Amino acid sequence: MLDVAIRKRQGDFALDAAFTIPGPGVVALFGRSGCGKTTLVNLIAGLLEPDAGTVRLGEAVLDDTGAGIRVPAERRRIGYVFQDARLFPHRDVESNLRYGLERAPDGSLVAFDEVVALLGLARLLGRRPHQISGGERQRVAIGRALLAQPRLLLLDEPLASLDAARRDEVLPFLERLRDRFEIPIVYVSHQFDEVLRLATHLVLMDEGRVVASGELAATCLDPALRSIVGPDAIGAVLDGEIVGREDEAGFARLRVGGGTLRIVSDELVGRRVRVQLLARDLILALWETTGLSVRNSLAATVVSIAPDGRYTDLVLLDIGGPRVIARVTQSATRQLGLQPGLELRVLVKSVSIRGQSLRTSETIL
Repeated sequence: MLDVAIRKRQGDFALDAAFTIPGPGVVALFGRSGCGKTTLVNLIAGLLEPDAGTVRLGEAVLDDTGAGIRVPAERRRIGYVFQDARLFPHRDVESNLRYGLERAPDGSLVAFDEVVALLGLARLLGRRPHQISGGERQRVAIGRALLAQPRLLLLDEPLASLDAARRDEVLPFLERLRDRFEIPIVYVSHQFDEVLRLATHLVLMDEGRVVASGELAATCLDPALRSIVGPDAIGAVLDGEIVGREDEAGFARLRVGGGTLRIVSDELVGRRVRVQLLARDLILALWETTGLSVRNSLAATVVSIAPDGRYTDLVLLDIGGPRVIARVTQSATRQLGLQPGLELRVLVKSVSIRGQSLRTSETIL
């Protein structure tokens, strides 16, 4: 468990952040530039001293201003990867990696060969940092941090300095890292597609404060997200399993909640896939419809209705466990008689569904 409740003032900027994340996984700190994400990870890492508050990692108290406890950064066993890789330019890749291993405590759990294989670094070991790409340098930096055997890994916008091609090169390796090790990761980003692809938990920040936090699926439905990502990016995130294929049509059948979605995907039966259903793309119907090009119809129950702007509503729906959210006009709310408890159908076009494998596939639909 990572438990943070700290305050810090720097000039005119004040950070007052609190959140608790249980267990391993990827915790994404997400918000606009300047909202305090980097300040927060620097406090967790021990690079900044809080004015007040506590930082706990499992049973270890790293900061407690009330009790006078402050563990120095070098003793926290926290790996930190910055926007720029910060490799030693005079050392080759292997030497950079072994520097992390040399700093590890006794009883190392992460092996050198395993990290090299996981991050695809074998062919780079004899090269210097200036001889490899930006994406490769970031992979080396992540490997070096891993080999120091951290209890927590902090990744501060590790892809921000990369172009789209290099970014797409590194993302699959981050997925491997998430899936292979049980080391908790705090991942800072201002790119929401990265968050959707990697995170298990989400902490939303705005103007120095945590405005929402929790599991990714639940927090993506929080109204606080709208002001950060804009109304068009609001939607539900669902994890499901491929249970069948319709190869002639190019569809895979994804089981989510009490229903099945047809998605455009090459994934095999048994693979886990995460999809995002945007509120703007969902259509509500009072009964099963025919004669439409829409390929998906899910049974749903209205949970709640909230105003969304001057003329629209956001309708929260239960689809057999998971929840999705639809944006409709207020006139549609009235004409359909939408109210909590009403059973209806949610229609979704297959081509509007965005998603990716929860394993190491690089497919983005």
